[in-house]
Amino acid sequence: MTNPHSDLAKIPVTVITGFLGAGKTTLVRHLMGNAGGRKLAVLVNEFGTVGVDGDILRQCADENCPDENIVELANGCLCCTVADDFIPTIEALMARPQKPDHILIETSGLALPKPLLKAFDWPAIRSKITVDGVIALADAEAVAAGRFAPDVAAVDAQRLADDSLDHETPLSEVFEDQISCADLVLLSKADLAGEAGLAAARAVIDAEVPRKLPILPLTEGVIDPKIVLGLNAAAEDDLAARPSHHDGADDHEHDDFDTVVIDLPEIDDPAPLIAAIERLAREQNILRVKGHIAITGKPMRLLVQAVGERVRHQFDRPWGADPRRSALVVIGEHDDVNEEAIRAELLGVPA
Repeated sequence: MTNPHSDLAKIPVTVITGFLGAGKTTLVRHLMGNAGGRKLAVLVNEFGTVGVDGDILRQCADENCPDENIVELANGCLCCTVADDFIPTIEALMARPQKPDHILIETSGLALPKPLLKAFDWPAIRSKITVDGVIALADAEAVAAGRFAPDVAAVDAQRLADDSLDHETPLSEVFEDQISCADLVLLSKADLAGEAGLAAARAVIDAEVPRKLPILPLTEGVIDPKIVLGLNAAAEDDLAARPSHHDGADDHEHDDFDTVVIDLPEIDDPAPLIAAIERLAREQNILRVKGHIAITGKPMRLLVQAVGERVRHQFDRPWGADPRRSALVVIGEHDDVNEEAIRAELLGVPA
């Protein structure tokens, strides 16, 4: 069978964006397991120093997406490290004897997608790849609760009436930039939101997007790949239709967010640690916690992932030859991240 990509064909790239904990990695895992014969490559961009998401995806490597096709870019936000990380990585993939049929890019939860789309215009790669589509995941339950912009119309009216007022929070700007850049919005955790929550979330997103977008419910990342892949959007040629809060800026900063990594000892029982993570969200406004924990007497790693007070944990794989290092990445808005207080909360868990 001949390679479907001639030298003149562009390899499609799907950019998967979404706020912290929206379910991007879960969707990528589903697409990897249901590739329909496509040879995939996956680029993962994490905010923080512990590669939890990349590690999760490597467990799903198979003949359609071998381990060497899963590339983790952890040197900062992808849209800020285009020349150093993104372009060389794409060029390396294109130079392989068997090029991928489709590339998935899972951006950091803090990334703005539009600067990344602009990178596809770089001469080194423009003739080789195209943005098949931008998929934005949004946590249906959170959006329905109005956590980013409870009254979008009122905020817009105030902002338009007085240019000196800034009623946006950093989180809402990230959220709005992501959905404004999308070709498709997936409302994740639809089972938790329910029909009323989904309807409320759709209303919030409809009020924000600059053009009519399909908005579909999603549970546990399961969706027909034919809906997500093969959109043929050529998004790099359609930037004007994807407005951003940061249009006209040469770059953007992530000083609004801080990340700390907390190393922990082995513990006997995960329950007190889970309770401590819930307290971090409740009392210190921590947005996201993720990492692996060593449980005494257990050969398997405990994978912990939290979005606010919602904490999920499961044993994912044996430690094997890896050091039994317990570590959690903790992410929050800059003014809410007190490393000493976070460390005291997590290290106060009985070993």
